Amino acid sequence: MKQGMVYLVGAGPGDYKLISVRALEYIQIADTIVYDRLADDRLLATARPDVELIYVGKASSDHTMRQEDINQLLVNKAKEGKIVVRLKGGDPFVFGRGGEEALLLVANRIPFEIVPGITSAISVPAYAGIPVTHRGIATSFAVVTGHEDPTKAESTIKWSHLATAVDTLVFLMGVENLPHITENLIRHGRLANTPAAVIRWGTKPEQRVLVTTVGEAAAAVKEAGIKPPAIFIVGEVVNLREQLAWFDQRLLFGKKVLVTRSREQASMLTSELETLGAECIEAPAIKLVPPESYRELDEAIEKINHYNWVIFTSVNGVEHFFNRLYTMKRDGRVLGNARIAAIGAQTAAKLKEYGILADIIPLEFRAEGIVEALAGRIEPGMSVLIPRALVARDVLPEKLGEMGASADVVPVYRTLVGDTDGRVLADQLIAGEIDLVTFTSSSTVTNLLNLLGSTGAELLKNAKVACIGPITAATCLEHGIHPNVIAEEYTIKGMVEAIANMYGGNCNE
Repeated sequence: MKQGMVYLVGAGPGDYKLISVRALEYIQIADTIVYDRLADDRLLATARPDVELIYVGKASSDHTMRQEDINQLLVNKAKEGKIVVRLKGGDPFVFGRGGEEALLLVANRIPFEIVPGITSAISVPAYAGIPVTHRGIATSFAVVTGHEDPTKAESTIKWSHLATAVDTLVFLMGVENLPHITENLIRHGRLANTPAAVIRWGTKPEQRVLVTTVGEAAAAVKEAGIKPPAIFIVGEVVNLREQLAWFDQRLLFGKKVLVTRSREQASMLTSELETLGAECIEAPAIKLVPPESYRELDEAIEKINHYNWVIFTSVNGVEHFFNRLYTMKRDGRVLGNARIAAIGAQTAAKLKEYGILADIIPLEFRAEGIVEALAGRIEPGMSVLIPRALVARDVLPEKLGEMGASADVVPVYRTLVGDTDGRVLADQLIAGEIDLVTFTSSSTVTNLLNLLGSTGAELLKNAKVACIGPITAATCLEHGIHPNVIAEEYTIKGMVEAIANMYGGNCNE
């Protein structure tokens, strides 16, 4: 049996993009991932499809598995010869109990590696605009567990030394013990009017910051209803938030956006919106699958020299066409005799990745625009190949027929209803938890409505709607949905810019 290996990996404070390169590499090769409740699903999604996922999350007074059992689990999996990633929030050695796990691995002669993570002790205050040190204000800081049982006979925290020994104090996991913490700080010399802040879900889109004082913190947290996970920071540096706050000042901060693109394509739109501060809910309304038969496409490829033009209408069409081309042991050279047209800049860019430069890229990124661009180039008797989705608008082939050309519309993929739970989305829309719904094609509109059921159009009135272009917007209108924004440039970039412009006057409207 091969030798097992355990990687004790810090996942960082919450923002999944703060993962280290090395940590991500190990997640991607792991046979087994043992993960906490703060591990982002998008990190787990980068793992192998056949990975074994074991949840051992801990919340206050609710432990899925005892620490001793977690330690033994790592040993057992490694003895099976597996590559094991123990994925922990923050850093494994900053109140992460990684040392306990490592010691049992040592005792069992199991090789391991520590992959440090960005600890919430410094990153969460940074995302709140609070530096833990600052020239002339704070030259020292301490990180303290806030999880100590206040009923213990004797505290292991030396409050008499700690309270005034350093400029900035950061308490992790301390919200529930805040009365105990603040009482001890004041009793041992920290002034009650010392600035303090409680930061919940730091580094994540739902981040919430409560600025207070040591004396008022416990009451303020109770009144605001702040629950774990949160940190408590004490010191004059808290006052710098007024000038340095940045994360929660972004244009779309606090907005929840529903991304309905297929799972394979959602990341680009999600990333752009997250950069503006939005919290994105990826709920694919569509999924792309191969056609039931490749017969038509294979026949078209076999007679590719017969075509005068090949028109690609989408990025998906390009990808699926070339995937099949490669399966048939062919490449882009077979298109040498044909002129190439692409609908949209993104379609043209995708073609370029395959070594093909489009001859025509209409300024108007839709079928009608390419017909206008082809006027004078299409002659009667010409043959045109259009590789596209099985179900799509017939405007393009109809117009080409009117110009005297024969168009072969060949399906290279099918668009099906996604596997998103429509009931969950419906509940979120009813509760007003979704601020904006994005549609990037007509199929995302119709399929989302199928997922939501008969009252889908009515439910969407509880959120704003953004469409990538007029064709998608027209589909919305056909179903009684009135878009709030329609991109002028029919690309993801254009759509994001349109959304930003919509919120630019007043992001809280």
